[in-house]
Amino acid sequence: MGRLHTIIQTSSEGITAKIISPMIKTFIIASSAVGLSVATTPSRTQVDVTVNKTEAVPISVIEKTWKCEDCTPEEQYVLKELQEHTKISDPNALATIMGNIKQESLFISNICEGGARVPYDSCHSGGYGLIQWTSVGRYNNLGKFCAKFNCDPSSLEGQTRYMINEDIFQRYLPEFEGRGRTVRQYMVPAYYWLGWGIKGNRETYAYDYTKKIKWG
Repeated sequence: MGRLHTIIQTSSEGITAKIISPMIKTFIIASSAVGLSVATTPSRTQVDVTVNKTEAVPISVIEKTWKCEDCTPEEQYVLKELQEHTKISDPNALATIMGNIKQESLFISNICEGGARVPYDSCHSGGYGLIQWTSVGRYNNLGKFCAKFNCDPSSLEGQTRYMINEDIFQRYLPEFEGRGRTVRQYMVPAYYWLGWGIKGNRETYAYDYTKKIKWG
């Protein structure tokens, strides 16, 4: 070990002496020479964190919804549209609506009451379309809606869009947007929405959909 060095320090209480080693002395002298204090923290190296948007791979987010893999393309389309354009999230509510549509039309959009497959303007009596719009006002409003929004009143797409936006459905929509009800309970607002004369198998169809509709 090298020689110890003594530092004489003067204070108001007198003269004191401190002993430092040669290694510490050398470090103090070197630090003074480059203008650094002993406690100085070296500056961090800056890293470029900007993103090259042309080469970055986008992260795809898969949004889960109620789906029916065993359903027809027409059924799947209506199920998708109901979820995209309303706040219905209860599978029992979705199943109830689907069951009622199946009872009314079997998801055949160009069907006139009695079974004839005809364009919108060729169904002259009874109900027409997905939910068998029967009254003159509801039937005419389907045509007016599609004329205004450039859709085909005979098509599945046009009728689904009208069905969701129709004022009568919108009136009872909050009843379907709740949660925790059974299919039988959801049948009450479904009745007031459609005003059916014959109940038929609509409730049976609805319960069948509750078994087929899956979250994913």
